[in-house]
Amino acid sequence: MAFTDLFDVLITGILRGGIYALMALGLALVFGVMNISNFAHGEFYMIGAYVAFFAIKAFGLDPIPAIVVAGLAGFVMGIVIEKGIFYSLRRRSKEEWVMNTFLVTVGLSFIIQNMAFILWGATYRGTDAYWKGTIQITPGMGVSVDRVVSFLIAIVTMAAFWLFLRRTQTGRAIRAVSQEERGATLVGINLNNIHTLTFALSCMLAGVAGGSLLSITQAYPAMGAKPLLASWLVVIMVGLGNVSGSIIGGLIVGVLEAASYYFLGAGWQNVVSLIVLILILLFKPSGLLGTEVKGVLER
Repeated sequence: MAFTDLFDVLITGILRGGIYALMALGLALVFGVMNISNFAHGEFYMIGAYVAFFAIKAFGLDPIPAIVVAGLAGFVMGIVIEKGIFYSLRRRSKEEWVMNTFLVTVGLSFIIQNMAFILWGATYRGTDAYWKGTIQITPGMGVSVDRVVSFLIAIVTMAAFWLFLRRTQTGRAIRAVSQEERGATLVGINLNNIHTLTFALSCMLAGVAGGSLLSITQAYPAMGAKPLLASWLVVIMVGLGNVSGSIIGGLIVGVLEAASYYFLGAGWQNVVSLIVLILILLFKPSGLLGTEVKGVLER
């Protein structure tokens, strides 16, 4: 394997991994704070792609405003679902919480997918490249400006989110709830508001990811399955609920998929990902960077 080929695999993997990291960040946040294993996370990615499509085609918005609108749509939808479903479930269900939320989110995934199919059909909906052109990395390798900008959007979004969690009072409240719910309640933090905000932010991150990749991956009802699988691989790889580790894990999974494609061919990425997932669960269940997570311990 030539050095240029290795460099090509690395660049391709990192660009792909940026979006995986953005998706996994929201997934890890919800699990770490709310103990919800969200198997409907990919559907918010799908909603973001559709919203960006209609924002561009119907309202003539530029790509960046369309992506912002996609994120806002995910945020609003997250508020509605958390208040309408998980808030009520929290009040009535104290036992088997993780299993109950798993079943609810799987059902929610089917509902949102089928609603998208009823509303928009099975037609693939896409748009022209957001930003035309190619960046020449090596004499034999060029990367589309679209993919590079999507990666930069993911990086900027994750950096802004990290600053929000670390530098703001609300962000510190979210981290406090993730560490110790009872203690957070004792110091006056409103758990209901934090849970709603957390779920909405998670959906917003997925919406931004879907809107960012619309020009590369067309919108269709079942499009969330692959990014959901990749996101769960990232979360399990670094440890359930490990928000900061999700960024590193996303880049690792992106490089792993690019290497699988290069060495084994198309169609093997999911196979290799699942093999890695099984090995991690067998030999390092807490994840490569994981610590004990309250969601696993508290029922």
